[in-house]
Amino acid sequence: MLFSISDKNINSFNGDITLIFVVNGNFEHVNVQDKELLEKISFKAEQDEVFHLVEKQRLYVGVSSLDTGLLRSASAAAIRSIFGKSAYKHLSMAPCENLDEHSIQAICEGILLGNYCFTRYKSKPIISNLEKVTIYLKDCSNPAEKEAIQNAINNADIIANATNFSRDIVNTTPDDCYPEILAQIANELCKNSALECNILKIKELEQQKMNAILAVARASRHDPCVIHLMHKPTNPKYVVTLVGKGLTYDSGGLSLKPSASMVNMKSDKSGAAAVLGIMKAIGELDLPIEVHGFIGAVENMIGGDAYKPDDVLYAKNGKTIEVRNTDAEGRLVLADVLSYAQQEVNADYIYDFATLTGACIVALGAYTIGIMGNSDAPKTLLKNASIPSGEIVTELHFNRFLKKLIKSEIADISNVSSSPYGGAITAGLFLSEFIEEENKDKWTHLDIAGPAFVEHTWGENPHGGSGAGVRLMVNLLQNLAK
Repeated sequence: MLFSISDKNINSFNGDITLIFVVNGNFEHVNVQDKELLEKISFKAEQDEVFHLVEKQRLYVGVSSLDTGLLRSASAAAIRSIFGKSAYKHLSMAPCENLDEHSIQAICEGILLGNYCFTRYKSKPIISNLEKVTIYLKDCSNPAEKEAIQNAINNADIIANATNFSRDIVNTTPDDCYPEILAQIANELCKNSALECNILKIKELEQQKMNAILAVARASRHDPCVIHLMHKPTNPKYVVTLVGKGLTYDSGGLSLKPSASMVNMKSDKSGAAAVLGIMKAIGELDLPIEVHGFIGAVENMIGGDAYKPDDVLYAKNGKTIEVRNTDAEGRLVLADVLSYAQQEVNADYIYDFATLTGACIVALGAYTIGIMGNSDAPKTLLKNASIPSGEIVTELHFNRFLKKLIKSEIADISNVSSSPYGGAITAGLFLSEFIEEENKDKWTHLDIAGPAFVEHTWGENPHGGSGAGVRLMVNLLQNLAK
């Protein structure tokens, strides 16, 4: 989609439809005739409320304030209302008071995110016809402000497209997206960028003694792999490691999930999709931050060779894990990949992304990322990035009493808690056992189980994969780069 800015009078616009924001119910700047009509149909201009005045080629949307999150959501709602309508190829945005470059970026992100639709498996897909957006500004005469707005639009384009890229990966079925395909996607990212990629296959995993991930993969016809993507600029300001859970499908293993719980388990690769999307964006933004993306790609299936409850696994860092539930496999994969990532990279910050626990959804609901760790510093960076990115994070605190629940009588640690309560935190505490002492204060775990895949539209997010974590982490990395 092509975005442009204009300081001309909007009456000169000769496109197809004009988007008009009505802020906090204020109809002061609305055309008088339109205002009368809007009053007749009881248009209150509440947040995300849309009215399409077809004969006038105007599209009104309500926004409660100029908060960037609300602007992003309202823009997405407006674009969804004209999605697939062939008449609308060129949209203009009417001037709106007090919009800065951050507001413009949020609006552009909302347009691109709202314009997303996953159509790969539709025999007759409905597609968007929107090709061009012209943003009319009240005053665009200051060259510095104009440059800042253009940079904001470019940022929005890269970040939203990376998010949509992640959404596509999450939404792809397990028959079409298995570990080898994730590796192919990673390699493709490197073809037209400065990113580098290294893939560890079974022999290398065995050499690295990554026995936990190998155990999880044993019953699958698809071989596991560990993907390592690298963005290595000259003289980086910081070094950041990202780790993603890439369960391309999770049946639960021998601790088989109920059939209803298996539906949408294609989304268990959302952590991997987030890391791939982040690396795509970082490669295009070319930030002065060295970023390493590690993905444990594996499928958890059933069969005669499946790993079993009661098995004891030897993880890469030498710790032994008693398996009490084969459906708690994501933490086993992350245990090995986190250990490998720390071996390979001396990072300033380490973040892992995983659809790890249903308990996090119970605790925080479907729209919030749970963050956990030992130190405030990396968590504060996430909280600071949360509001401008539009992704919600809430901290879940570790405590010594919950740690006792993952004690094992026969191994160093159990892969599940002895209590049904506090499951998101005990899973995070399990992962902390695989963080080296010198890295304890650098690491934060992000449980994205809630927002990664939701079966209805919410805000700027569609049904299905949301690309959770991409905008959040790109914003964090951009803050580090300042």
